[in-house]
Amino acid sequence: MHTINLNTSSRIEFLNITAEIRRIIIESGLKEGIAIAYVPHTTAGITINEAADPDVVSDINRKLSQLVPVEATYQHSEGNSDAHIKASLMGSSTQIIVIQGKPILGQWQGIFFCEFDGPRRRKVFVKTISD
Repeated sequence: MHTINLNTSSRIEFLNITAEIRRIIIESGLKEGIAIAYVPHTTAGITINEAADPDVVSDINRKLSQLVPVEATYQHSEGNSDAHIKASLMGSSTQIIVIQGKPILGQWQGIFFCEFDGPRRRKVFVKTISD
């Protein structure tokens, strides 16, 4: 298993971790199989989406903030209930098919770590599994 260590710099932030995932796949020697990326945090998530146009990430963040506003009536007393809900919507893991040592992603796709309660120190665990 491999670990990606991240330091986020704002409350809500999407970090493109595609290059790190590619590096881990190469270093692991995986030729055919899958890579699983898992976020062990309750206020952060992971997603695969468009990486070519940064407006897509801005649109996702804007819509999530409309759907789940920071300021609302929540019972959780820490003041980060919106972050827990957004993380649940994004999910805590993703699977990437690997063929010929490369992650199979669409032309515009990237893998994003999604911070909803930063700034914080975060981790993404990556497990490679061979066919």
